Amino acid sequence: MTPSTMDKLGIGDDKVYGVIGEFSEPHDLVEAGRKIRGMGYTKLDAMTPFPVHGIDDAIGVPSSKLGWIVVCFTILGAATAQGLMYWVGAVNYPLVIGGKPLFDVSYSIPVTFELAVLFSAFAAFLGMWAINGLPRLYHPSMCYKNSHRASDDRFLLVIEADDPMFEPAKSADHLRGVGAAEVEVVEG
Repeated sequence: MTPSTMDKLGIGDDKVYGVIGEFSEPHDLVEAGRKIRGMGYTKLDAMTPFPVHGIDDAIGVPSSKLGWIVVCFTILGAATAQGLMYWVGAVNYPLVIGGKPLFDVSYSIPVTFELAVLFSAFAAFLGMWAINGLPRLYHPSMCYKNSHRASDDRFLLVIEADDPMFEPAKSADHLRGVGAAEVEVVEG
């Protein structure tokens, strides 16, 4: 790419994050996502003010691993409750009170349920932070001049520079070709 082309696109010496295209309607974003993915791009992202039905499939977002993390920690919480109550009641401090057995699953159900809920809540909260890489105080997409509109009334489609097919000028043209109103090469 020549320096004059780089200047025309607004590309400086900073590392390019990607190309962002702006859409005014959610269905336009979904259609553009399908078309861009159909062109062979694989590193796509979308920023929207509310959840948009179908965008995950359109841009190829894999299903979340969070559900599996929560299920595993729920089972761990239930097993921890059962193990702790067995150890305390039957091993560490065995007391026979009123002829009750040292350990029985039926009277441990409420505690098991509560510990399973506690473990799953912590897994969901901390797992979401870990999967999303939070807390993140800066993201290169914030350098887009209209990034604030993604939480208001605009829908943004991002082609990331990590994509094997990414070329700033060509990717920008592709976004314009699928109907993006504003297209900008973003550095960060």
